[in-house]
Amino acid sequence: MIKSKVIFGVMISVLVAMPAFAADSHVSPIALVAAKDGKTVYVAGHTAGQVAILDVAKATTRLVPVPGCPTGLALADDGNSLFVSVAGPAGGVHVVDLKMGTISGSLPTGHTPMAPVLSPDGNTLYVCNRFDNDVSVIKLKGAESPVRIAVTREPVAAALTPDGKFLFVANLLPDVPASSAYVAASVSVIDTAAGKVSATLRLPNGSSSLRGICVSPDGKYGYVTHTLGRYQIPPTQVDRGWMNTSALTIIDTTTRKLLNTVLLDDTELGAANPWGVACTADGKYICVAHAGTHELSVIEQTAMLARLLVAADPADVCNDLAFLVGIRRRLDLSGNGPRDLVMIGTTAYAAEYFSDSIGVLDINPDASPEPKAKSVPLGPEIKDSAVRKGERLFHDAKLCFQQWQSCTTCHPDSRVDGLNWDLLNDGMGNPKNTRNMLLCFQTPPSMSLGIRESASAAVRAGIQFIQFAVRPEEDALAIDEYVKSMQPVPSPHLVKGELSDSARRGKEVFTRAGCADCHPAPLYTDLKEYNLELGDGQDKDKPFDTPTLVECWRTAPYLHDGRAYDMKEVFSRYNPKDLHGRTKVLSPEELNDLIEFVLSL
Repeated sequence: MIKSKVIFGVMISVLVAMPAFAADSHVSPIALVAAKDGKTVYVAGHTAGQVAILDVAKATTRLVPVPGCPTGLALADDGNSLFVSVAGPAGGVHVVDLKMGTISGSLPTGHTPMAPVLSPDGNTLYVCNRFDNDVSVIKLKGAESPVRIAVTREPVAAALTPDGKFLFVANLLPDVPASSAYVAASVSVIDTAAGKVSATLRLPNGSSSLRGICVSPDGKYGYVTHTLGRYQIPPTQVDRGWMNTSALTIIDTTTRKLLNTVLLDDTELGAANPWGVACTADGKYICVAHAGTHELSVIEQTAMLARLLVAADPADVCNDLAFLVGIRRRLDLSGNGPRDLVMIGTTAYAAEYFSDSIGVLDINPDASPEPKAKSVPLGPEIKDSAVRKGERLFHDAKLCFQQWQSCTTCHPDSRVDGLNWDLLNDGMGNPKNTRNMLLCFQTPPSMSLGIRESASAAVRAGIQFIQFAVRPEEDALAIDEYVKSMQPVPSPHLVKGELSDSARRGKEVFTRAGCADCHPAPLYTDLKEYNLELGDGQDKDKPFDTPTLVECWRTAPYLHDGRAYDMKEVFSRYNPKDLHGRTKVLSPEELNDLIEFVLSL
């Protein structure tokens, strides 16, 4: 049941009905925020539908149930209200009254809101709407309606300058054709006074999986974590970051330009899947949580900036695995899969997703040259199911030779990284776009040319030839179960869970144009291969596997080599002989309706 109430001058919905989560469910902490006095850390439990309130001194927690799956947190400056974003097509940010320990209302946002950020004056809430590719700007006082500011692709993290003038937004994925000469995700810079994007900062070529972003306490620099893929090189090895390296890009917030990018790995030991990033309040250290290797990088900020100023070749810094030697320490956490990160003094608190705990580690070298981390449990220890174990292994870079990557490095959230990779299973010199793992077990064969007869074979080949590892069969079986369990996310093109009027018309066009012949429901593939005359080079005249269209709204770019930026290019620019659906005879309106239907699946 939903009632209405006014809070902060904004009409919000008061949620009475609360969905029940199993008492034995995992907590999966994903986001953190610390109280201003440093006495409390608030924890978003993604799969438990709760916020845990950690008393730092006592290392004890109390829980506040939250409707849905929390994705991010923001704390009012007075410490009385906590804003909790929750996943879902309808989205929303719940307002927790911390004095009462209850939900007082909900603010509407977009599809899968994340990373809420409060303005310094506490009057404005910024929320990243991941699958709507925009940012909600919500005025908490007055009668102004929320506005939406478009960014690039899948905004998942954001940070404000201390003066509140600029919001830096990390977009997860590249938004260009994968066949382009330069393929990289970007940071959108929003001028908060103007209410628009004032700059788009494209990271180094191969940058993808942007996960964390912060601004230094003095407001001079922004730091964003990401993977830097070396996709131009055939993956004959992983040694020395041959395929993927882990990176921290530095932004000059005054000029709103990229300063440089440093690597977080060591020469012979990767630090895969960097996620949360935070600075100590005095600006002395930058800390990065590595979700794939379960550790922290602790970087001396002043020393790093000084080295950047005197670098012999600034353009080569992003290739130098030794650049941070002597000014960066790698400190192990005791839990598994750290995501978000906050600092209280010199103590780091990390959301350890797979161990249902908060990692605690004092990074001050004067306190201890070899600090030992501890983990504060957020609930009773729960034995992993096969699916949970598989999910953990899918994200664990310690399975890989020298820890350079995990499955999720190229398949963030088990989907796509937007890059072309020249895997050696079908020859060399014919790169293919990363494919979505969703429904891969239900739609054999695997790979664009159907090289692997099944997803099961592809999982094992990936362990052997992409991670260059030998693992027990039980690991592969667990990964199988996780991938089989994946469910599609409802498309942002749906209207209240249903096809729009345009998509309903497009469904009829889908059949009439012959699309349904090769892409029949419910999997939207006939599991066959066809030569659509799209192959070139050594792939010329080869038949390609018919992929499922389910969730294709989130897996651009399209075609086997990612040359098509969007569905309009698939049906027009890259279908000159009408082999890929009879679309040449369609009117512009019919083509738009067809695209709307396909993107609604």
